[in-house]
Amino acid sequence: MKKFITTIKNIFSIEELRNRILATLGFLVIFRLGSFVVLPGVDPTQLSDMDSGIFGILNAMLGGSFSRASIFGLGIMPYISASIVIQLMTVAVPSFQKMQKEGESGRKKLTQITRVLTILVTLAQSIGYLKVTIPAEAISPNIDPTFFTISSMILLTSGTMFCMWLGEKITDKGIGNGISMLIMIGIISSLPPAAINEFFVTNGINRALFSVVEIVALFFVVVVTVALVQATRRIPVQYAKQVVGGKVYGGQRQFIPLKVNSAGVMPIIFAQALMVLPTLIGNIWAEDSEFWYGVTNVFSSPYSAVYNIVFAVLIIAFTFFYTAITVNPSSMADDLKRNGGFIPGIKPGKPTSEFIGGVIDRITLPGSIFLAIIAVLPVFARNAGVGDQFAYFYGGTSLLIMVGVILDTLQQIESYLLMRHYEGMMKSGKMRGRSQNVAVAS
Repeated sequence: MKKFITTIKNIFSIEELRNRILATLGFLVIFRLGSFVVLPGVDPTQLSDMDSGIFGILNAMLGGSFSRASIFGLGIMPYISASIVIQLMTVAVPSFQKMQKEGESGRKKLTQITRVLTILVTLAQSIGYLKVTIPAEAISPNIDPTFFTISSMILLTSGTMFCMWLGEKITDKGIGNGISMLIMIGIISSLPPAAINEFFVTNGINRALFSVVEIVALFFVVVVTVALVQATRRIPVQYAKQVVGGKVYGGQRQFIPLKVNSAGVMPIIFAQALMVLPTLIGNIWAEDSEFWYGVTNVFSSPYSAVYNIVFAVLIIAFTFFYTAITVNPSSMADDLKRNGGFIPGIKPGKPTSEFIGGVIDRITLPGSIFLAIIAVLPVFARNAGVGDQFAYFYGGTSLLIMVGVILDTLQQIESYLLMRHYEGMMKSGKMRGRSQNVAVAS
């Protein structure tokens, strides 16, 4: 306890880190306050609960703003959908590939295109959102339906763009990835009521033993998830000895830490964003089309076999895709060659790049499969008797995002402490920010 208090003092004694933490908290408070602002002309008491199904998962990720018909009702999901499209374009379209290789100027162009596409996606999704979440009796009779639809679409789009701006500000001025942080705070806000409902309402005193079993099972799921997020495959690297000014440098054996799950939480976020689209779009034409009616029924139930198979396949695909665009074996090989390093038994240059690429492919496959298994664990938890709301936290999007974002945030705080020569947060040295003798090859 004494060490914990000392660490907190050290954190707030670093001015830059203190300012970043306070800025992050301030932006998150604004985000949570905005999630309670209801669209004008809507009676919140007439809105239906969305504690189950695909909308229940989306509502949990958005901290309840989806079911409250908030101006933040769509959150940053349209932005994530637009980001997926742009990243796919950078792989398939030469002009987008050129922009990606232009450095900072190219990234700014892609960011602007993503923002414009976000507006278009939000406008399209807002139509399905208004039709699904807001019944006719919840709308004030004094408001013209056409005016309500148009004004609500504008407000929902503005709310999404504001959430996107908050996420970018958290990334620039705060701690952690802003977009992931906004999703995480929404999930955490749903955890206390779900736990209270599970342990005191659903289970009650007669099922106290079952509640203990649930807690133990959740603990082990969290441990496995942390192990997956932190697991690395170390590639040994040897640096040649160099004589400079009569002194010998190099000759040390280091390593390149390749993460089993290099994509982090992004595949699960991307896949979840895409899984919501068929239901939102299908509800627009479900009454007039048997095809869209069937699509809506299939994808509105997160516990159906078809839904979970498609969800798992998307996670595996996005894991490979996101790893391919974030981890560049050729760049790693060039950095090693430039710094006089080599992998024992492997020639520098292209053979090194091919070797690193092969290792990444071999560790990404089991990593993506384990990620998909954890993502569908809530289905098994629900079938075992766990309540719908609390089952979301037995893996799935909720747990993976919380674990990933918390670990990334702790890593950044750890880096600030070590740079200021303070003792780190973890004595065991398991944090990635404390890794010793790591080869610089990125």
